[in-house]
Amino acid sequence: MKLTVVMPIYNEQATLRQAIERVLAVPFDIELLCVDDGSDDGSREILHQLEKRHSQMRVLLQTRNSGKGAALRRGIAEASGDFVIVQDADLEYDPNDYPTLLDPLIQGKADVVYGSRFLGAAPHRVLYFWHSVGNRALTLLSNCLTNINLTDMETCYKAFRRVVIQSIPLEEDRFGFEPEITIKVAKRRLRIYEVGISYWGRTYEEGKKINWHDGLRAVWCLLKYSWKESPPTGESARAGRTPARQHELPREAAKPQDGPGSSAEAFEGARDRTEIR
Repeated sequence: MKLTVVMPIYNEQATLRQAIERVLAVPFDIELLCVDDGSDDGSREILHQLEKRHSQMRVLLQTRNSGKGAALRRGIAEASGDFVIVQDADLEYDPNDYPTLLDPLIQGKADVVYGSRFLGAAPHRVLYFWHSVGNRALTLLSNCLTNINLTDMETCYKAFRRVVIQSIPLEEDRFGFEPEITIKVAKRRLRIYEVGISYWGRTYEEGKKINWHDGLRAVWCLLKYSWKESPPTGESARAGRTPARQHELPREAAKPQDGPGSSAEAFEGARDRTEIR
């Protein structure tokens, strides 16, 4: 099983090295695609240095700052793994959660998995109240428009079967990727799972970029794609919904199960060996 991690980057010099090292420390066969979106703070120089040291890593350069969605679109198109995970470079999301995210995909139960910051007992940094209200409001609107029951539509952590995500045309250039992909996977009636993850949020002083304009854009995107998208038919529908075969875990990430369906046990060893350094 091969995992592609797509990491969009824009002026993340302070956290970039550590973010990449954490991703590459996860015990999977990883292809890390780092898409630099026109950084001018030294991030590109760091990427070139790390690319020479890590054969699993490939750097893709955007000619100008086009937005997170544009960077993801390029990285997803270049992906070659069985599964694709979106990973920010700001240390808010922990790669130690990869086994949890991949579990439903590896078992062949899911086409898409969302990592929810509002589920489970994992650590969450306490930050902005109105951000949490906004996130929940956007998720509520998304659920009303799609008739699915997500708890965290705006999460960065989304994992896909590669054949599924590459079959979906993506249009949004900035943070509109989240509502766009949510509407599109729901309209395609794909098998969506949600798992709890940890969240180590940062402040604006620490480099957080999203703002209220992006919230308004998210509302517009939800309405736009809900109206624009219709369930696909024919070959495109069959390509997206073809059941995936169950994938074997890499030996270093697997552990014998105590009983049928004990996926938490299967990943316990991986989590123990990928503690944040």
